[in-house]
Amino acid sequence: MPRPETRTLPAVAAVFSLPVRVYYQDTDAGGVVFHATYLDFFERARTEWLRHLGFDIRRLAEADGILFIVRELRVAYARPAQLDDLLTVTVAVQHLGRAQFTLAQQVLRGEELLANASINLACITVGSLKPARVPEALRATLLGEGQADKQEQA
Repeated sequence: MPRPETRTLPAVAAVFSLPVRVYYQDTDAGGVVFHATYLDFFERARTEWLRHLGFDIRRLAEADGILFIVRELRVAYARPAQLDDLLTVTVAVQHLGRAQFTLAQQVLRGEELLANASINLACITVGSLKPARVPEALRATLLGEGQADKQEQA
């Protein structure tokens, strides 16, 4: 039986979260977190999520010749974060394809949603920057995080 080419994972609660403190450098003159700073928070959480799963981005680049680039990004801002807030940035897998995957990410202050994002990452080779398959070890780990009711997509 051939392996499925793509999988859609069910919407699940975040599988990883990272605490982030808002520093002065993250804010504008009014003490409100600058909109682009949320992208830094998302990136930091993705990097730590991969590390938590046992994948170091430097090793993936150097040993496996693989990079991840942001292919598509959608962010909805609900409420502003402010100087000295303690935030939680979450990561959950939404979709896994052959050469890309989509993550759901959120920034929360306690239970309050501040920003919600869908981030599609493409896997590319270091030298040619051409599409590459998601490394098999990472694929297996990501599929293992999903629930039993994973649905194959055509």
